[in-house]
Amino acid sequence: MSAATPTPVQPNPLGGESYCLTLPNTANAPRLARDFLTSLLRVSRHPGLVDDARLCVTELVTNAHRHTRTPLIRVHVAVNRKRVTVAVTDDGGTAGTALARTPRTGDEQEEHGRGLVLVESLALAWGTGSGGGRHPGRTVVWFTLGRPEVTA
Repeated sequence: MSAATPTPVQPNPLGGESYCLTLPNTANAPRLARDFLTSLLRVSRHPGLVDDARLCVTELVTNAHRHTRTPLIRVHVAVNRKRVTVAVTDDGGTAGTALARTPRTGDEQEEHGRGLVLVESLALAWGTGSGGGRHPGRTVVWFTLGRPEVTA
């Protein structure tokens, strides 16, 4: 049996604390991610963000589950006093694979394809990226929730 090699956690660019949950790509992944984020936000004194965070993380993890063949889905959470940033990463292929349903305004009767529109409407910011040279083929979708910055 070989020893596990710890993966260094990237520094949180917002300051504060960083957390990571790695899930198998199963139908239970969205629920587990939701429960993880709910617990984390409650203990980090962000109870007002719980409902929006639960909805957003559910949408991103569900997209990774439904639209990729990744064996693992990673949920990274960075928390500071004012904001929470959540990034969902999959190994599903080129950037955009988990984004099969991009934000759009369309037929309100459609049953699918509105998840990222919801994320966009709830988040202060959101975006997509790739794993870069270190993790080619990974897709990252992230969102930030919190109090908007007041500009004078």
